[in-house]
Amino acid sequence: MKERIMTTMYQSTAIAGFLLLASAGVVAAQDVIIAPEQETVVREYVKKQPLASVKIPGVELNVGTAIPDTVELHEVPSVKYRYVVVDGRTVLVDPGTRKIVKIIQ
Repeated sequence: MKERIMTTMYQSTAIAGFLLLASAGVVAAQDVIIAPEQETVVREYVKKQPLASVKIPGVELNVGTAIPDTVELHEVPSVKYRYVVVDGRTVLVDPGTRKIVKIIQ
C-alpha cells in the first residue's frame, strides 16, 4: 500500500511539473512586446510600401503560429521583425523562428 501511495505521489508530481513547463512555454511564446513606437513605424512603413495580400492555406493567424518558409517576409527598417500581409492583415514575424509575434489589424 505504501508503494502505491508513493507511486501515485510521484506521478502527480511529474504531471504537475510537466504542466508547469508546458504552460511556461505558452506564456513565453506570447510574451513578445512590441513597443507602441515600433508598431507606429511598421504601420507607417506598410502604408508607404504596400504589399499584395497573400493567403496561406491551412495556417491560422495566431500569435505563436509559424509562417511557412514558402512565404516571403519583408524587412521594416529599424525593426527587428519582418512582416507579411495575410488576408488583409499586417503580420509581424520573428525572422529567426518565423513565428507570428503580432497581428496588426
